[in-house]
Amino acid sequence: MAGLFKKLTVLAGAAEAARRYARKNPEKVARMADKAGKFVDRQTKGKYHHQIENAVRKVRRPGPGGQHGPSGQHGPY
Repeated sequence: MAGLFKKLTVLAGAAEAARRYARKNPEKVARMADKAGKFVDRQTKGKYHHQIENAVRKVRRPGPGGQHGPSGQHGPY
């Protein structure tokens, strides 16, 4: 049980570091999300296109659950 707690603590720290990075660098995060979305969509031959598009949109949106995209635009990757 202690090992699981340590892993969860490390994961929580990494998640917080990612949130801080995203707040400071929203344009970079949006670009990376777009690139990752395109890559995964190609690798899965479009089978999960809508799910990937929704995930990328959530990363790009403003507010607690996501960040602003470049120039505040919210578009598909």
